[in-house]
Amino acid sequence: MPFDSLKNASEDMLLTAYGSGDRAAGVELTRRLTPRLLNYATRVLGDRAMAEDVVQEAMLRLWRAAPGWQEGAAKPSTWVYRVTANLCIDQLRKKRGVGLDDVAEPVDPALSVEEAMMQQARQHALAEGLAELPERQAMAVSLRHLDGLSNPEIAEVMDIGVEAVESLTARAKRKLAQILGKRKKELGYGG
Repeated sequence: MPFDSLKNASEDMLLTAYGSGDRAAGVELTRRLTPRLLNYATRVLGDRAMAEDVVQEAMLRLWRAAPGWQEGAAKPSTWVYRVTANLCIDQLRKKRGVGLDDVAEPVDPALSVEEAMMQQARQHALAEGLAELPERQAMAVSLRHLDGLSNPEIAEVMDIGVEAVESLTARAKRKLAQILGKRKKELGYGG
């Protein structure tokens, strides 16, 4: 595939081309997919190094699937998100004794100390709130509101129907509002 057409190629086309031996197509697909996957895995796991390992394993699985990939069967990003989500769940189950909130969040140097502390408190509170939710609710609301996936994409990732996604996210949002509502003042959202 010529270099200038790689940027305009669909994920399906890139994965199919990679499966046929086009390394440049693999590089372009990796460039597109890994930043979002890494952000998701880091947020879920609370550990950048562990998230990098998970994303690397997910991408390896995608590359192994490339030679037999059926164009149009599934969107590669949705497929690899699903693999990443499952790998994250596996990692969380292994480290049940360590909560996501035990890992310090990096502080943005552009923020003032007070803003950075408030942001860290909010992220910590969100991580605690997500940890209190059932795994599937936490995954659905995280994919929807933190990663920006659509309900149909989440349905594919989680292998459930769109109505189930809507139900999971609605229940998760209600529960998070209940959990975090008591901490509004503490988190700088009024009294």
